[in-house]
Amino acid sequence: MNKNYFIALLLCTCMLYSQRGKTGDKTFENRFPEELFNDVSNSSLELINEVDHDIIVVIRDQRKKYLRHVYIRNNEKYTFYKLPITRLYVQFKSKEFFFEDLERTTINFGDRHKFNFFFDPSQDENYFRITEEEFFKP
Repeated sequence: MNKNYFIALLLCTCMLYSQRGKTGDKTFENRFPEELFNDVSNSSLELINEVDHDIIVVIRDQRKKYLRHVYIRNNEKYTFYKLPITRLYVQFKSKEFFFEDLERTTINFGDRHKFNFFFDPSQDENYFRITEEEFFKP
């Protein structure tokens, strides 16, 4: 009897864990166009998720065209390499809401940038809310 309970508990925990993505997953690959890379620029952007939940991040170029997206677990980080030389717009999905950062990150040849996601009520003016359509546009 105890053996059956243990097996059921093990299966339930495995199923719950399998529902959560891994950092680096392309969660919405079917909703976005192909990702863009620049082999010459040698630029990167490190994204650090310091909030208490997982997020999905989209980066766009200066004309707000899609570049790449990624799933990042809480308290983990991910680095985009081979970025084109442009100004980046950073958008993200946090729980059921979509946001965009007010500041723009300028990527030049060989630049290495960091972008931290954190919750601080005094910093709320750094982001503005966007619609789901804006987040998923190509």
